[in-house]
Amino acid sequence: MSRVCVRATNWLGDAVMSLPAIRAIRQVFPRAHIAIAARPWVADLYARETSIDRIIPYTGPSRAFAARLREERFDGAILLQNAFDAALIVWLARIPERIGYNRDARGLLLTRAIPVPEPGDIPRHERFYYLELLRRAGLIERFPPTDTIRLEGVGAARESGACHLAALGMAAPVIGISPGAAYGNAKRWLPDRFAEVARKFAPMSAAVLVFGSASERPLCEEVAGALSRCHIPARNLAGQTTLREFIDPPPPAASSSPTIPGPCTWPLRSVSLPSPCSAPPTMPPPVPPARWREWFANMPNAAPACFATAPSITVA
Repeated sequence: MSRVCVRATNWLGDAVMSLPAIRAIRQVFPRAHIAIAARPWVADLYARETSIDRIIPYTGPSRAFAARLREERFDGAILLQNAFDAALIVWLARIPERIGYNRDARGLLLTRAIPVPEPGDIPRHERFYYLELLRRAGLIERFPPTDTIRLEGVGAARESGACHLAALGMAAPVIGISPGAAYGNAKRWLPDRFAEVARKFAPMSAAVLVFGSASERPLCEEVAGALSRCHIPARNLAGQTTLREFIDPPPPAASSSPTIPGPCTWPLRSVSLPSPCSAPPTMPPPVPPARWREWFANMPNAAPACFATAPSITVA
């Protein structure tokens, strides 16, 4: 294949987990033109990814987007996203080779419908789910070594992060908090608990930045307000940053700049992206509930009541 379209996943955590597979695709097709079709809210993740030649934002109705892809004359599509819509679009785009997992009743739309791994077939880390697609399709023989998942473009991100914070009139180092969750209260701490954790880290930083979507601005304001009442400088940036701007801060003056997630949100939210401005970004190791309880044992009201049974989401 000389022109390959890769359909990205729709959620940020899944997009991070699929990076090793995207890089493996580049190894398989070193001279091919590789474009990634991605929803706008995850597209910035790939902006500095050298394995990708082009990002095609998936906007508008499915049929209109399929028509756009048809004009690109791709000869192969690899679907990292599982939905029926992903297969329908590349079928409507008349891409000759269409590779993806056989799920969501889309098998007839694929030229190579790959059986979905059963529990125990592959290692538990989510990155292997995407790499297994390539292995079962015969594109790779074995999993490449991927002990860590690192974002590329550290130098550019460091410079951009420094400029962004300077424009905000804030000094380094800073702590970032993202208190929201895609599916609401079931997957997030209460605002006062985020504020309590931030207060514990406050001596390490000059200020606290609270991130989120525009719809999460009232929630983020609760966290920022609680910190301000404790005389801790806090800025509510909900709805005011792009994904790339979220990834970029803080600037290199920070030797360690934590972003604080809740145990149930990691890694499904953007909080799972350590900033490349303070150190080479890497996915953190899994944090068992027992460790969370140990760390926050001395933080009154910081740990959620469901801590003992909170799901442990493996990220490494």
